[in-house]
Amino acid sequence: MRDTQRTRLLLAIALLAALALIAIDYQNGSSSVITTLRKAAGPVLGGAERAVASVTKPVGRFFGAGATRTASASQAAMQQQLIRMRAELSAATLDQAQYRQLRRLLQLSGRGGYRVMAASVIAFGQGYQQTVTLDAGRADGIRPQQTVVDGNGLVGQVVRVGGRTCTVLLASDARSVVGIRLAPGGQIGWVTGQGRDSSGTALLKLQVLDRAALKVGTQLVSAASVRDKPFVPGVPVGVIVSVRDNAGALTGQALVRPFAHFTRLDVVGIVVSPPLHDPRYSVLPPPPPKPSPSSVRSGGSRSGRGPAGKPSPSASAPVSPRPGQAAAGLSGPQRR
Repeated sequence: MRDTQRTRLLLAIALLAALALIAIDYQNGSSSVITTLRKAAGPVLGGAERAVASVTKPVGRFFGAGATRTASASQAAMQQQLIRMRAELSAATLDQAQYRQLRRLLQLSGRGGYRVMAASVIAFGQGYQQTVTLDAGRADGIRPQQTVVDGNGLVGQVVRVGGRTCTVLLASDARSVVGIRLAPGGQIGWVTGQGRDSSGTALLKLQVLDRAALKVGTQLVSAASVRDKPFVPGVPVGVIVSVRDNAGALTGQALVRPFAHFTRLDVVGIVVSPPLHDPRYSVLPPPPPKPSPSSVRSGGSRSGRGPAGKPSPSASAPVSPRPGQAAAGLSGPQRR
């Protein structure tokens, strides 16, 4: 058909007629004329609609499914990345905590001249026994009656050894007896577990022969055992927090807060080689500064803190290796 003015006029009239029919259909859907025309045009226009739909529907389904699959894959990838980032963050936090504990352990062993093997706590004892299980055993050179320490001080002694694990009796157990010396006088005594203060906090019970030497704030270190078993000398034990006034008693008694946190043990060191010389009190942390009378009256200073309310500084030390790595004073388990 040629594009003439007459053809354009007929097309315009047809479009106007179609619009008029649509308008009339919406206004009165029950019109018989419109119904007849719709029925007559249905077979013709319906076939064209079905033909167009048969072409466009597969294309629409393809792009719709592709978009859905792309969105699902992207969401799954984001979830996997989130899980991976959370796991990495948890591992990084754990590594930092172990790094700090190992650093303190290396500082303590370096100052005392101990050679220790790093181990991790893998289980806590059940029932009334206060014990922990470590992931180092006979294959790593561990033997009974070896001293166990952490970065804060004395933990206990090895009592049983297996092929790859060992059991440690904590110094807080009622059966544990540790010989000690008071700093700086050197008076001798011993501490046992199961001591408690008025608030129920677990402490150690101290007994000394010289009652006059007992003062709140006095620090204790381990005294040398025979052949350094089960305890090597000079390991920080704790600090006296209260003195018992028992008139007529043959020994002085006091309660000691241990330096080690027995309920939060993680990375510890088993002393595999004692010091060549008794370190005496060189491993002890610096005592907290005594508050001045003015700060006591104003209530601005607490025990163990400086005038500005900050913890007293501790001695610096070199960075320690990660668990399982050897360094001066620190040995990792030698696995077979």
